[in-house]
Amino acid sequence: MTFANQQLLLLLLAAVPMLWMLKRGRSPLERVFKPEILAKIRVQGSGISTRMRNLLLIGAFILAVVAVARPQLDRGEIKVKSSFINVVVGFDISQSMFATDVYPNRFEFAKRKFDQFLKYLDNTKVALIGFSSRAFLIAPLTEDFHSLKFLTKNLGLEYLNLRGTSVMSALEAANNLFENREKKVLVLFTDGGDDKDFSKEIAYAKTHGITVFIYAIGTEKGGVIKTKNGVLKDSKGDIVIVRRNDAIKQLALQTGGAYMVYSLQNGDIKMLADTIKAKFKAQTHEETTIKNRQELFAYPLALATLLLFAAFFSLPGRRIA
Repeated sequence: MTFANQQLLLLLLAAVPMLWMLKRGRSPLERVFKPEILAKIRVQGSGISTRMRNLLLIGAFILAVVAVARPQLDRGEIKVKSSFINVVVGFDISQSMFATDVYPNRFEFAKRKFDQFLKYLDNTKVALIGFSSRAFLIAPLTEDFHSLKFLTKNLGLEYLNLRGTSVMSALEAANNLFENREKKVLVLFTDGGDDKDFSKEIAYAKTHGITVFIYAIGTEKGGVIKTKNGVLKDSKGDIVIVRRNDAIKQLALQTGGAYMVYSLQNGDIKMLADTIKAKFKAQTHEETTIKNRQELFAYPLALATLLLFAAFFSLPGRRIA
């Protein structure tokens, strides 16, 4: 037998001075009269003695401490298999994601869509990365969606000056997170960056078995990037216009994934989640070993309760002359 809160058993030491004081202490009547005389003059039907009542209270205290320490019976180990999909979500955090052709800007729109995306996932572990010229880990694979929502809600790029979009860095970071898992799903919220040729990224994804799904944010017309001093301009003083790059579509299609252009409707992100679940159907299995322990705290707790009732609500005894 083991105890879940073994450190609480130290409270039992308090029972030692209690018992010692009970043994040494005597009532005022016991100090005046001899035991045989006290027995004759004691009021008949007065119930249990004070000493016995104190013993019951100390016993209840000891049993209560044992109950709080949670005694457990070890019954071995149980292996539990769980099925789920592993998904790494990558946020494009390059400067072009501040373009305002999508309200309020592309990056904030991506965060809102990700929050909706999580609502349609089950039996799924999700990791978060941010990528621009290089990738950053935001959260490892987890089923704690509340934490993921909190992280993305408070994720801001106000103090970052990130130029360029390296999709390869996102692929490499995702592959490291997947480790040796068989099914690898990467979802990118991006405007596509500036590259027109993604052959290297396609080759890398195929080699490492990564299926890429892309949620493209931005318009073909493009938008401007707002700064503290107005809008972003190039070295010639011309306003910079950034457009959605649909060339990245080939990365999704050639790796067996899907390409979806942003929409103001909620149904699009649900369709993306349903597509992923239908394609993979929680095919990844993970075996977890847990200890099978039977809780025994109810027994000492019940005995402690009985002793308390006996101490406070004992019926008067009958003395036969």
